[in-house]
Amino acid sequence: MSPVRAVLFDRDGTLVHDVPYNADPDRVRPVEGAREALDELRARGVRTGVVTNQSGIARGLLTEADARRVNRRVEELLGPFDVWALCPHGPDDGCRCRKPRPGMILWAAGRLRADPADCVVVGDIGADMEAARRAGAHGILVPTPETRPEETTAAPHLAPDLPAAVRLLLGTPPWDGPTGSPSRHQDPPPRPGPPGSGPVVGSATGGADRPYDAGRSPRRRRA
Repeated sequence: MSPVRAVLFDRDGTLVHDVPYNADPDRVRPVEGAREALDELRARGVRTGVVTNQSGIARGLLTEADARRVNRRVEELLGPFDVWALCPHGPDDGCRCRKPRPGMILWAAGRLRADPADCVVVGDIGADMEAARRAGAHGILVPTPETRPEETTAAPHLAPDLPAAVRLLLGTPPWDGPTGSPSRHQDPPPRPGPPGSGPVVGSATGGADRPYDAGRSPRRRRA
C-alpha cells in the first residue's frame, strides 16, 4: 500500500497545457502521460485532487461557470478527481486561499480525510511548492519552459514529467529515505473569512460551495 494518501495537482501547466485564462473547454489539451499517471494512482487506491488558481474570474475574463465547464472537460479527458478547489480571487484581494498560501491544500486534505503530511502536491511553479510546504505536505516540481531556474533549484523534489513524478511517489518516496524527512513548516488551518472570501470548491460537474477559505490562486506568470 502506498504511504501517500492523496496527490493534489495544479491544473494549468501541470495536468493540461497552459492556456491563459481559458474559458473554452475545446482548448483543453492534457500534457503527455497525464491520463496514464492518474490511472496508476487510482489503481493503487491513491486519492486525487486539483488545486487551481483562476484569477481570470476576478479580472472579468471568465466566469465561475466557464471554469466549471473547463474542469468538466479535464475530467472527460483525464478521469474523475476526488476533490476540486478553485481560487477565483485576484492577487490584491487578500484571500487566504491563493497559492502560495496553503488554504486549498489544507481544505482538500481535510475533505479527503488525509493528514497533509500524507499528501503530495505536484505543480510546475514555485507557488505550488511553497503552498505545499506551508501546508505541511510534500511537493514535486515538474518544470516546464515557464518554470524559473531558481524555482527548479529551490524545489524539494523534481521529476521530468507526470509519469516520473508518480513513479517517484509510489516507490520509496525520497522523504521516506534513510536521511528522513526534511523539516516541515505548517501554517495553522485558515480561519473563516467574510462571506465569499473562500475558494469555489466541489466536483467539476456539481455545484459549488464556500466552506471557509481554501484556495486556488491565479497563475504566477500573470499575477
